[in-house]
Amino acid sequence: MGNCSGAEVKTESPSHIGFASGSNSKHGSKKGTVLSGSSRRVSASSVPLTPRSEGEILSSSTSKSFTFSELRTATRNFRPDSVLGEGGFGAVFKGWIDEHSFAAAKPGTGLVIAVKKLNPESFQGHREWLTEVSYLSQLSHPNLVKLIGYCLEDEQRLLVYEFMPRGSLENHLFRSEELVLSSLSWSLRMKIALGAARGLAFLHSDKAKVIFRDFKTSNVLLDSTYNAKLSDFGLAKDGPSGSKSHVSTRVMGTYGYAAPEYLSTGHLTAKSDVYSFGVVLVELLTGQRAIDKSRPSEEHNLVEWAKPHLASNRRVIRIMDSRLQGRYSVAGAQKTAGLALQCLSMQAKRRPSMDQVVIALEQLQDAADMERTPKTEPRSSGRGGSGRAHNMPRRKISVDVGNAKVARPRLAASPLNA
Repeated sequence: MGNCSGAEVKTESPSHIGFASGSNSKHGSKKGTVLSGSSRRVSASSVPLTPRSEGEILSSSTSKSFTFSELRTATRNFRPDSVLGEGGFGAVFKGWIDEHSFAAAKPGTGLVIAVKKLNPESFQGHREWLTEVSYLSQLSHPNLVKLIGYCLEDEQRLLVYEFMPRGSLENHLFRSEELVLSSLSWSLRMKIALGAARGLAFLHSDKAKVIFRDFKTSNVLLDSTYNAKLSDFGLAKDGPSGSKSHVSTRVMGTYGYAAPEYLSTGHLTAKSDVYSFGVVLVELLTGQRAIDKSRPSEEHNLVEWAKPHLASNRRVIRIMDSRLQGRYSVAGAQKTAGLALQCLSMQAKRRPSMDQVVIALEQLQDAADMERTPKTEPRSSGRGGSGRAHNMPRRKISVDVGNAKVARPRLAASPLNA
């Protein structure tokens, strides 16, 4: 839930928003880069998602209960050189266990795991730990991280995941110089976006009815073939039930990604996640962070700066990530920008559902021009983007959501001024 350029929103009252500084990690988010997982999982609909007590949560979990000693051995006593990432919750350590018995194994043998260890001084704590155990031990989907086990012993709170070798989307877009220099290709960016969208769509489905509440690049982890999995369920919340249209809750999340209506009212809906997804789509297009104070003042907030560009087929090419070096489908980029703009609508009801987002991204994946590139080198527009290809035809672009084409929404006011 942390981000070195953003800030977390965590407060007891929607009328008072407090910002806690985010955290660095060298291999993922503050919750690390982990996971893939155990097959010992029950279906989403067979167990209540929010048991009433800690005892019910732990007794209903199908994940293994580790002792602290077992995890200390598996991580070589939590050695500093085993750290995969560090953030608001604490550090994440690489370890090894036997894939059958789950006993600690020698480094380099057995199943590689990532162990997230709560820092006692963290602003997060037992509630977030328990929430993650509750959801990840009961929900199973190809685009969700899978929990192997947990440890609750005295003051120790740990979570155990299968290792995700490609780390986080945040790492690939922003952190590691080596990864940044070998930037994600356009097709990989679209593959990652589709996988993450499928994960959110599953969470919003009738099988789960969960609002993720902290969708961002650091919480999208990648396996060896760049399949995306959602991680970090500490802020997840059961969606509204019955006739209710929203969940009233404390404002928590990460500044720059949180939906404007949630920030202003504390009313949480599935469309709050859709807004966050739109922010990440813009990050994928531009290669820039949602919040970055190192950029010129007018570019500090990516959504505010990018919206006018997203609304124009001509201007969107100017803000494309220059590291792509023009190797992308112009039509695909324009359609992706249109989809992002819909997700970022100031009016939640005008945002597409995640099912509709999945359909739109699948159409882009199947498009014949997915891998086409501009015929001429784009002009450089300077910082962070690339210019529009010379002589490219201007086309009116719409994005298919559901069974109909939806036009671009009219530009709304800045989300930070809502």
